[in-house]
Order: sequence, then structure tokens, then C-alpha cells
Amino acid sequence: MNNRATGFAALLAFSLGAATGAEPSPLVAQARASLEKATAYLRTISTEGGYLWRYSPDLTERAGEVKATATQVWIQPPGTPAVGAAFLEAFAATKDARHLDAARAAAVALATGQLESGGWDYLIEFDSEKSRAWFRRTDAGKLQPAEAAARKNISTYDDDNSQSAVRFLLDYCDVAKSSADPRDGGVRAALDYGLKKLMEAQYPNGAWPQRFDGKPRNAADYPILKATLPKEYPREYTRENYFRHYTLNDNTQRDCVRTALDAFHRTGRREFLEAAKRGGDFLILAQLPEPQPVWAQQYNARMEPAWARAFEPPAACGNESIGAMRTLVEIFLETGDAKYLAPIPAALEWFKRSEIAPNVWARYYELHTNKQLFGDRDGKIYYRIEDISAERRGGYSWRGEYGVNSFRNYFENVQRVGREEWNARRAPKPRTPRRAAEHAQSLEPRVKSILAAQDAQGRWITRRRGTRAEFTSTDLIETSAFIANMAVLSEFIEASQ
Repeated sequence: MNNRATGFAALLAFSLGAATGAEPSPLVAQARASLEKATAYLRTISTEGGYLWRYSPDLTERAGEVKATATQVWIQPPGTPAVGAAFLEAFAATKDARHLDAARAAAVALATGQLESGGWDYLIEFDSEKSRAWFRRTDAGKLQPAEAAARKNISTYDDDNSQSAVRFLLDYCDVAKSSADPRDGGVRAALDYGLKKLMEAQYPNGAWPQRFDGKPRNAADYPILKATLPKEYPREYTRENYFRHYTLNDNTQRDCVRTALDAFHRTGRREFLEAAKRGGDFLILAQLPEPQPVWAQQYNARMEPAWARAFEPPAACGNESIGAMRTLVEIFLETGDAKYLAPIPAALEWFKRSEIAPNVWARYYELHTNKQLFGDRDGKIYYRIEDISAERRGGYSWRGEYGVNSFRNYFENVQRVGREEWNARRAPKPRTPRRAAEHAQSLEPRVKSILAAQDAQGRWITRRRGTRAEFTSTDLIETSAFIANMAVLSEFIEASQ
């Protein structure tokens, strides 16, 4: 028997032995110990159970998307919800209650920082004085109206912010549903409230805004219309409040639909499925007419492409259109309604004729002319990247492959295979001992590399990439590295059982 076969046989024996209560392999034991050290270390740097994105090794420098303080935690991935999800994965693989307790602490941090509008700002402030700048859910009924109105209360759906928090709470409450821990009652209340307000944030036409203030809307102000290509539109930044626009930018609509579907799968409540379907109905309405049958980043209440930030003009968009089409396919796979696939062929034809280089597309195409556009902080439209500032040239995605080819293959495969067969293929399948052992063996090189890179404190130290104004240290502790490494370790342990 050759070395590979010998190794496989040994691994298979360990996998079979785990099922009968035998001792795990040394590598599995090391992976478990690595997870324990990682979770223990992260708990030492958490703020009230929550996390930022990166820290200097001495913890004197901290940041989420921007510089942060020791009393703040971040929401947007890879912030608190994403770290909490990594703890849940570790608990699922090991059944070690320490990982579940770390996930609980993250969930409690989110419940504490939840806004009265139902979602979350980008950060949670835990300083007792500074936190009074926000109107939290737990403040409702305790403040005078004038004081409540003066506080920050804007739920952010941009960048998968509030959505990621809701999905983590769904996951946590599912795992801890039989828990009698008194803290879990507050977490469940936060989840129920977050889902309720996510449904309220959806417009009558099925869209979601970039941000939501929690207040009721007059439906007459938001008629259900088909998207149009206006003959005339502002050619310079209008400074209009774009937070209320129907928003696809940064996958806002996609992440809201994904969260609604997750809520439906976990709760069985059809109101969440109906919300997801309305989200798909909006994407059908939002497809621009020929000759540009794709999607814009955001729309005003008249369903016209609209300005967002000063460098984000009204346009037909390459990147956001792929996210819109993936969402439509996923709603079709959920519901079986072919109307959600109907917009896609015309959009793919547009992509064929809109390449700016082989397998490269623009982020923005001018309405009507289909010329590539660029924007800058001065609020003007440009046609050459050389004409915009150096800061914006490198600080925004102006062109890319944007997943066009992978989506085209995905769509064609779904059509070829059919919905029932596709759903059957992607459904989780019982893993036989042999398949589990093969998968564990395939992960071994990555596991060994992760173990070797972890230091005695349980940290994975990364090197600073590029220039980060908030850091002088070249070494960083990044939650994204912990999340990625813990996921591999958890997967390996689970496959080895």
C-alpha cells in the first residue's frame, strides 16, 4: 500500500473511530485546541462581547471601516455578527460550550446596541456617556419626544450591515432555542424586533432603502412604477438625500432578500417568503428598458436612476446588475415562478455588447449612450479615468469582471438542469464515513498551515496591506483572518467525526 493509501486508510479509521467514541486523531485534537485558543484570545480583546475589524498587537490602535476606540464595536462584516457566526461554527463542530458562550456574548452586544428603528448603525458605542447619542430599542418609552428625536436612529442596510446582524441572531437563536439563560430572552426580543422592522422598511414596490429611520411612510409617496430612462436628468451632483432611494448599491436589495429567505427557512413564517418575492418583483420593475435592460445602483420614487454620493451618478451598472440577476435566480429556485427569470436573457445580451475589454465591464454606463462614466468628489461626470482625482482612481471599482461569466454559466446550468434537479443537487446530503474522511484529508494541508501560523496567545498576526491611516503598526490582528481560519478548523473537525 502506498503512502497516500496508507494515510487515507488511517484517516478513515480515525473517522470511523470517532463515531464509536475512540480518541480523535492528533491533528483533530490540535485543531480543537487551536479553536479553543482562538476563542479565548478573542474574548480578551472584545468590548462587551463585540468586535472591530482590526487591532494593533498591543491594542492601542483599533478600527472598523474607520478608526475606532476601545469602547466601540463594528457591525458590518467582518465585525461582530461575522465573528459571532464563527463561534457558532466552532460550537457546531466541537460542542464546546465555550464557543457558544462567546457567540452569546456577541448576540447580547448586538441586542444592546439595536436601534429603535430596528437595525444597527455601523458601530455600537458602549461608553455610558457617548452612547446617549443613539436612540436604542431599549430606550423606547423612556425618553421625552424631543430628546428621542435628537438622537441617532438610522438603521443601515448598506454593506450588509443590519442584515448580517439579523442573520446571525437567527442562527444564534436557532442554536440556543432550548437555552434557559436569561440573557437569551433579550436576544430573542432583539431578533423579533429586527425582523419586524426589516419588513416595515420594505417599500410597497418591494424595494428596500439604503437606510431606514423606523417611521411609517405614506404609500402614496411611493407609487409602484416601472423603471424608465429619463430624457433629462441632473448631470451634476444634486445633494439629494439618497438614503431613502430604492437601493441596489453594495448588494443592499440582495442582502435584504437573502435575509428574508433565511428568516422564512428558519421560522416557517410565510410573511418572510412574501417579502422576498416582493423583493424580486421590485427587481423586475427596476430593469431599465432597451437599449440598456440592466439595473441602476439606486432609483428615486419615480423609478428613475438617481444620484447617490458625489461620485455615484445615475447610470446603468455592470456590478449591481449581476447581483440583481443572481437574486432573481435564487427567488425562482425558491418559488418555481418563471417570471423571475424573464428579465435575464435581455440583460445578458446587453453584457455581450457592452464589454470595454475582453471579459471586462464598466461599473457605470451613461444612460442612453452606454459610454463608460467616472465620478469624483466634485460631483461632476467624467468620461476618462485620467480626468478624476488620484484618490478616486484607486478608491473605487470602476471596471472589472464582476462575476459576469460565472453568472452566465450559473444561469445556463440552472436552465439546463431545471429547478427540481438543481435544488436536489444543492440540498445537503448525508456524508458517508469515506466521503467525510476524504474531505478531512483534503483540508489537512490548510489545517497544518493554520496551526503553524497561530502564536502562543492564540492569535493569527497579519501584515498590513498598503497604507492605513488609522495604523502605524505593520502587524495587525484582523477578525477576517480569525473568521477564515476558524471556519477551516471547524470544517475539518466536523469532517473528522
